[in-house]
Amino acid sequence: MSLIRALGKDLEARSDDSLRALFAARPDLISPSVPDFAALAARASSRVSVQRALERLDRPHMQVLETLYLCTNTDTGHSASAEGVHKLIHGSALATVTQILGTLQELALVHPAPPPHGTPSPAADQPFYLPVGSLKDVVGIYPAGLGRSYTELVRLQPAFAQRAVQLVSELHHSGFAIQEATTPMEAALALQHWTSSPEALRDILAGAPERTTALLARFRNWAMGAVPQAQRKASVTTEGADVGPVDWLLARGLLVPLDAAHVELPHSVGLALRGGAIINDFTLAPPVPELGRTTAALRRNAALSSISETLRLVSELLYAVREHPLATLRSGGVGVREIRRLAEHLRIDQGAVGLLLELCGLAGLIRLDVDSSSWVQPPQLEWLVLPRQEQWLWLVNAWLASERVPSMVGQPVNSAPGAAAGRSASGTTIAALSAGAQRPDAPVVRKRILEILHELTQQAAASDGAAPVLDAAAVLQRAEWSQPRMARRFSSLIRGVLAEAEMLGLVGSGALSQLGSAVAEDEPDAALAILGEHLPAALNHVLLQADLTAVAPGYLAPSLTEKLLVMADAEGQGPATIYRFSAESIKRALDHGYDAAALLAFLREHSATAVPQPLEYLVEDTASRHGRLRVGQAASFIQSDDEAALRELLAGPKAAQLGLASLSPTVVTSSAPPRELAAALRSLGLSPSVDGAEPAAHLRRPSTPQESSRPVYTAPRMAPPAEEVEAQLGVLRQAGAGVGHHPGAVAGSEAATQLGLEALQRAIRLKQRIHMNVVDSLGNASLEVVVPLSVSGGRVRVFDPAKDTERVLSVHRIIDIEAAEELRQ
Repeated sequence: MSLIRALGKDLEARSDDSLRALFAARPDLISPSVPDFAALAARASSRVSVQRALERLDRPHMQVLETLYLCTNTDTGHSASAEGVHKLIHGSALATVTQILGTLQELALVHPAPPPHGTPSPAADQPFYLPVGSLKDVVGIYPAGLGRSYTELVRLQPAFAQRAVQLVSELHHSGFAIQEATTPMEAALALQHWTSSPEALRDILAGAPERTTALLARFRNWAMGAVPQAQRKASVTTEGADVGPVDWLLARGLLVPLDAAHVELPHSVGLALRGGAIINDFTLAPPVPELGRTTAALRRNAALSSISETLRLVSELLYAVREHPLATLRSGGVGVREIRRLAEHLRIDQGAVGLLLELCGLAGLIRLDVDSSSWVQPPQLEWLVLPRQEQWLWLVNAWLASERVPSMVGQPVNSAPGAAAGRSASGTTIAALSAGAQRPDAPVVRKRILEILHELTQQAAASDGAAPVLDAAAVLQRAEWSQPRMARRFSSLIRGVLAEAEMLGLVGSGALSQLGSAVAEDEPDAALAILGEHLPAALNHVLLQADLTAVAPGYLAPSLTEKLLVMADAEGQGPATIYRFSAESIKRALDHGYDAAALLAFLREHSATAVPQPLEYLVEDTASRHGRLRVGQAASFIQSDDEAALRELLAGPKAAQLGLASLSPTVVTSSAPPRELAAALRSLGLSPSVDGAEPAAHLRRPSTPQESSRPVYTAPRMAPPAEEVEAQLGVLRQAGAGVGHHPGAVAGSEAATQLGLEALQRAIRLKQRIHMNVVDSLGNASLEVVVPLSVSGGRVRVFDPAKDTERVLSVHRIIDIEAAEELRQ
């Protein structure tokens, strides 16, 4: 029977509460909604959905599922019970395995099945299970780290198939207890029987070289290994007394060469090395790492210091970007030259600049202007006027929800093995604000890392308030246990995420801060309250000194920092920044519209000390020499010898509209273009002439400023809304189970597609004949009996026994597939 049909029957027989739990655990099953249980079973069996479900399983559940997969056969319908699975997992209890299989059934990853033919009555009374059909494609070729069987290796490795018969013959004539073989398949079965038990393998290894056992130990958890010249000839009849362990194993078929550099440990050999059990390290308890300790005060102070410094640097960076927009590279992103300029301005290293740029970009504090191809600060940015704790929450929310990974800046682009550290084979690295730092799975991984940090912190909590120090190794160890299928994603992002979390104050002194715990538990209000209580308020004053400097005694309000950077140059690092006044900086402030009186009034208002006399003299002296040459803007001019007419024009109502200004008794300038000015003068009854050609008008797409909206973090969605679930249940109960009740499904439906692919792939593996209903280019359908050979790229290659030919068919022309009657069980 079809596995999809069997799963459809199981789903239909469930209660509504069971289906609600399934939809909560696997929300993709009803997104979009399904019309009936047939489509639900098909979607639950699809490769993508099964892969997502496996990513949420912890190690014990994955070990039980992989063991069930290895001791069942979905093609022949050979099922297994909890007792059979329990025997292959050392350290497990039958009740535990039974419970885990029940959980896997609730997740629709396994379903009940009839017991194998010939099962005794007492054993047949217990439930038997089969995994979903697509599990084979998802778990890969090495489930539980075990290799493929000899028969499969003979079928898939032509070089080994040619060598297998000779290898068995050499072993048999050398006195080993192995049956002779005349075909590659017989040789594979002989090798499989020869290595079928731990005792048999122990006898074989009794005469092995000294280092053979240590070499085989490396294959305990993974079946494939790298070996130089793996396909070299090795024979038991020509080996000497000094034979190496690799040649010794190759000569006996205990290692099978895959290519010139890799070998594989066959399934039966790996199983025998494990003592006949598929799993030897089964445990329900997660590993407990050895953690250091730090005091609560040190953790809090480190987190608050990081937050203060990050907010200060972001404010300064926004000011710098507003004054000088960041030019982009042709390939996208910000280049090294711009990074270096910002690093000098902010007085930090270039790596930190890349992180800050990414943080500002993902938070919407800077954006790419499509007209100038440069990164600019949006006008009327709300972030600048928010309280400090709300500024922090803005950044954290944006970081949690963003698919960008700031710590990837500077990493190599598609680095090849053996490439120099920090650079790819081509010498290129990921630029800040470029597409290379994009990772769609970043929000899920980031959120899960915070949850693991919170779990470990809660488990290692001490009565004296000391906090555990959590490094990348400890978090990765827990992540590999809780979600082993996502271990590679965690390992590639863990160190960067921890560095980013420390910059945002979620981690302090290596320990998860109170703020980090609140964010991990999705309690932003609690985080704001904690930060408002402990974060010092922004200062609104500086200390002016006689050496023409102003010292910030702490974190300054962003508005004060912005104005100080206009009239002084920042020096040093940290919140206690020194701002140095000079003639050039005072000129810069005067160019921004200040005058001497306004500058001195500002300094007196925001200084905790009196304005030193040298600074007052510097401001007044620089202002007295400023503005002797004035530059204005004019688009056109009017020249006339009639001075009275010009005076009358300046006094008229059109003067303000045209932006008229007198330069001399006979010359007046205007802000209007020449033709527009001439038309206005003609409307007044004058007769002007236009000298020369009007400057060309340059069309430029208007840059519409984007409204800055505060990012609000929403945790990665798991459970669908209750109303969506209830609506789906109503549809399912009304439609019934099409797969369960009817032998077919509606053509073109999701269920029909999955059923057809399932039947096709099963026939390919079993080399079965199938009935195939094929439509030609004219729409005529014909029923054919063929043997499918392979399917890929939307095409299926088949063998036609009636015509003794092979041909290729497009999958979209096949409207129905069914196993031939004589081959049905």
